[in-house]
Amino acid sequence: MQRFHLLSTWLTLGMGIKRWLVLLVAGVVLVAVGITQSVLNILGLHLIANLSTFAEIFIDALTIALGFMLIILSVVKFSRNILAPYRRNQQGHVADAVYAHRTRQKGLKVVAIGGGTGLPSVLRGLKPFTSNITAVVTVADDGGSSGRLRRELGVLPPGDLRNNIAALADDESLMTQLFQYRFGAGDLSGHAFGNLFISALAGVTGSIESALIETERVLNIQGRVLPATLEDVHLSANVRIAGKTRPLNIVGESKITDAGGKIEQLSLTPPNVQAYSESVQAILDAGLVVIGPGSLFTSILPNLLVKGIAEALRASNAYIVYVCNVATQEGETDGFTVAEHVMALERHVGRGIVQAVLANNAYPKLNAGTNTTYVQPVPEHHEILQRYEIRYADLTDNDHPWRHDPQKLVAAILKMSQQERAGASQPKEFFTES
Repeated sequence: MQRFHLLSTWLTLGMGIKRWLVLLVAGVVLVAVGITQSVLNILGLHLIANLSTFAEIFIDALTIALGFMLIILSVVKFSRNILAPYRRNQQGHVADAVYAHRTRQKGLKVVAIGGGTGLPSVLRGLKPFTSNITAVVTVADDGGSSGRLRRELGVLPPGDLRNNIAALADDESLMTQLFQYRFGAGDLSGHAFGNLFISALAGVTGSIESALIETERVLNIQGRVLPATLEDVHLSANVRIAGKTRPLNIVGESKITDAGGKIEQLSLTPPNVQAYSESVQAILDAGLVVIGPGSLFTSILPNLLVKGIAEALRASNAYIVYVCNVATQEGETDGFTVAEHVMALERHVGRGIVQAVLANNAYPKLNAGTNTTYVQPVPEHHEILQRYEIRYADLTDNDHPWRHDPQKLVAAILKMSQQERAGASQPKEFFTES
């Protein structure tokens, strides 16, 4: 019954389907007749008597050519009508869209780990090259809209998940803009629409995993976004405050940077939260893993401290790159050089996690403002130079030089990855453009 209903729907008047099917059949018949007639003429069995050889060849060729023209026209028109409902927001020609889609599907499998505003820079730069992108995102946020939803609804904080889903979506899409819209007044003041959307979907579908899948489908993103863990986890830190004899233990991601001290040790509460299995598998399957950029102590390390993430990184055959921040962050990395960022990683998760470090070596004054302090290079003869491949490049955004430019950043990462795969031997500091 259902098949009959579908058939009758396809044959409904005005669908723009039947005429092109009839034309397609006519074209196939003409090609078949032309080929058959040619074979019979070769065998001496002439269907039309008293015709010259030239006339026979001309008629056969004309019949076949006309048939192919009808087939091509019908296929083009048929395809256009079939695809019309799906092309409402499609820019450019279908062929270009299909080619770009297939190219991205065959792209390198990349996992990007982090959170905050840094990780979306990597994702925006990567999505033109591959759709095999997995973002593994921290879920320790307890401030702002995410913190309110976490406390009131008992959901995983959706803010970082939302930002990275939006980064993998079409920036020009109205749905993406709606997803990032933040209410400015009333009871919803401060909430991003996307946070409410994900939280509501988690309630409807029964899990954050299903909510993310449906959200990604709605925005038609290039890749996927996964939480580092599905467990309710909080961030704790021992922070040394000036004038205090002993470091203070501060619980809560939003409170750590506000303390205004030096973060000595970071941990998760509870301490043995397990990594989300899909995130672990993505790391094991990846050809390239990018850690950062982002807040070192509140966006990057909360992922690496989840039990199973660091272990997967050590077991993975992927080329793993740590992207150091362009500028220091007040309350987290004041005065840090590239080396101190890497040493903080080692202090918390040990060695053997990354193979290479990518850092910025351009320090523009234009648009930098008065509060930007650029992260300085690894000091000469520092011990990490013996353990890691250190690469430098101009990674700064022209308008906001304390941030990474997505195109510059991904160009540098892909160049490193390509050279690694090719086994090229390059000097450790071959990116020296300013």
